Amino acid sequence: MGGKRFTAPVTVHIFLREDDKILLLRRYQTGYEDGNYSVVAGHLDGGEQVIEATIREAREEAGIELSPEQITITGIMHRFSMDERIDFFVTATEWLGEIYNAEPHKCDELAWFSIHDLPQNTISYIKKAIELSVSRSEIWFDSYGFENKEG
Repeated sequence: MGGKRFTAPVTVHIFLREDDKILLLRRYQTGYEDGNYSVVAGHLDGGEQVIEATIREAREEAGIELSPEQITITGIMHRFSMDERIDFFVTATEWLGEIYNAEPHKCDELAWFSIHDLPQNTISYIKKAIELSVSRSEIWFDSYGFENKEG
């Protein structure tokens, strides 16, 4: 039992919603899923809570300010994609400021899409999380990607 303990990256994904629309961003020059749509997201820096990371990422990527009261935890996903990860999904329907692309070196488009008609090139686990969030009123949990894991 004295060996190295397993750790997994932890990410927060933000569903910015206006009625039946969701804000998606197209990844650009990141080396991961470039050209595909995702949502505002980022890793926890360590020593910060999920809500704090949500506020920071919304500011860094979309130029908006969120308060803790504007954030609702929507779901949690234990995911395997080249490595094992834990993802938190949160929703906000109100914020301060105008949304803009604050990281054009990582994102070449921010656009609103219907939650019922997502682009074909939406990252698969993001699409699954949106579908779960739309179809359930309570916080959901899902495992994703383990069926493709080797070993």
